Amino acid sequence: MSINTLKTPLEMLYHWEQTRPEAIYLRQPIDGVFYEYSWYDVGQKVRRLASALIAQNFDQGSHIAILSKNCAEWFIADLAIMMAGHVSVPIYATAGQETIQYVLNHSNCRAVFIGKLDDTQNQCDAIPEQVKRLGFPYPNVERAELKLDFQWSELQAQPPHPGNPVPDLQDTMTIIYTSGSTGNPKGVVNTYESYAFASQQFVDTMAFTHKERALSYLPLAHITERTVVEGSSFYCGCEISFVESLDTFVDNLKAVSPTLFLSVPRLWTRFQMGVLAKMPPKKLNLLLSIPILNKVVAKKIRQQLGLDSARVFGSGSAPLSPATIRWYERIGVNITEAWGMSETNALGTNCHPFRSDKIGSIGRPYPGVELRIAEDGEIQVRGDFLMKEYYLEPEKTAEVFTDDGFLRTGDKGEVDGDGYVKITGRLKEIFKTAKGKYVAPVPIESRLMENPLIEQICVTGSNLKQPVALVVLTPEAQQHDQQHIRTSLIKTLKKTNSKLESHAVLDGLLIVQEAWTPDNGLLTPTLKIRRHLLEGRYQEAIQQELSDKVVWL
Repeated sequence: MSINTLKTPLEMLYHWEQTRPEAIYLRQPIDGVFYEYSWYDVGQKVRRLASALIAQNFDQGSHIAILSKNCAEWFIADLAIMMAGHVSVPIYATAGQETIQYVLNHSNCRAVFIGKLDDTQNQCDAIPEQVKRLGFPYPNVERAELKLDFQWSELQAQPPHPGNPVPDLQDTMTIIYTSGSTGNPKGVVNTYESYAFASQQFVDTMAFTHKERALSYLPLAHITERTVVEGSSFYCGCEISFVESLDTFVDNLKAVSPTLFLSVPRLWTRFQMGVLAKMPPKKLNLLLSIPILNKVVAKKIRQQLGLDSARVFGSGSAPLSPATIRWYERIGVNITEAWGMSETNALGTNCHPFRSDKIGSIGRPYPGVELRIAEDGEIQVRGDFLMKEYYLEPEKTAEVFTDDGFLRTGDKGEVDGDGYVKITGRLKEIFKTAKGKYVAPVPIESRLMENPLIEQICVTGSNLKQPVALVVLTPEAQQHDQQHIRTSLIKTLKKTNSKLESHAVLDGLLIVQEAWTPDNGLLTPTLKIRRHLLEGRYQEAIQQELSDKVVWL
């Protein structure tokens, strides 16, 4: 793919407006009904909103935030910010006051779009007075006392922007703030060129066409949803539907029947547990072992999940247990793991097309991704998809780039003879035990997650004789007594320890009662664990002498 042929998202909007104006682009469910917007409809809404932004007389290149769950207006606002010549700054819809205030102040945002939120009033109390408030057309926004400067109806009352402005590929398109697993989030500055390069690669590699259907529900403030779903839709012209609420997720999924479905390990595990709750594993294994019947059973399960039309299944943000991937493989759901970062516009490696013999790896580099393993084992990448810098943090920018232009990813890895990459840990997460030996927690956690009773896990052990694991059980585990759970966990622990070097062998499992969520701060908005906070919260328990291999805290 030549940089000279790259088109900005705005140019793609103009293309679809002209070539497929009546084709449905966005589908937004409201009160159980999907409202559909064609490319022409979306273009008109974008143009009216762009006119409204231009009327505010912000300096060119001003930063404008979007604080909302996924919805049609999110896409429309994103494109309108581009058309008006400004820079978008997405904020996680689950963000607390401290994060919202930090991002708005650090990026010096002039305005913020406020949309679907669960804690609207409290979250919006964090918005500084000088930041203009622009509302999306949802009850939580219209009914709250938010002191909006403009309602959506007022913004859409403007005449449509008459031109077709095209940004320079080198211009800044967006600032993506990382989820902040350690300290304050960093503002990743991505240009039109890097975003377009990554989005186009997803379309080309996966052979996406305008016939695809995708469900946009993972946070648009995260780079994966922003490029793989929203970005791909710009470049292949496909149909995007949204979720009305958490309660309607399953119904919306079934109604959409997507051809492309991305998720995170936690949700893939939940889906699996939901199936096993209706059909015991022994019975399911028997049915899946019978020729012809196995295909009928597998298809019925896919239909129940709403995935019977999907041809691309993806998982990211954290490792998915190989045992879980193999379970899904038996029902015809071939999950391909992928790897990328905000700093790479989510472009990195991918296991597509699915290969059963490569389960456990993160795949091969996309075309245009130059990847190497440094002397310390770090995965480093280079290419036209990389971020420009960390906003206002030149020292951190200098630290993350090598002298020859490679990005230091912080992930340790290895490459096999076929070019498939496997992550062996995070450089910053590797800890030293009291024996002076280093332990990488991620591969151990991946092995332990093969137990279906485990929902969340954190292996830790800095300055301990041997590491231990903090464990949150699945809701389904409550159906079993402690003895059953203990027996199951000890079996998994023994199997895991048998494959570890002596210094990495786990002393035991500590069962915690409180689930880790973004709300209590123990998970990032992208559902990554905040290790330092978990270690701080459970420090006393971690340091104790264990009386058993499984201990309930």
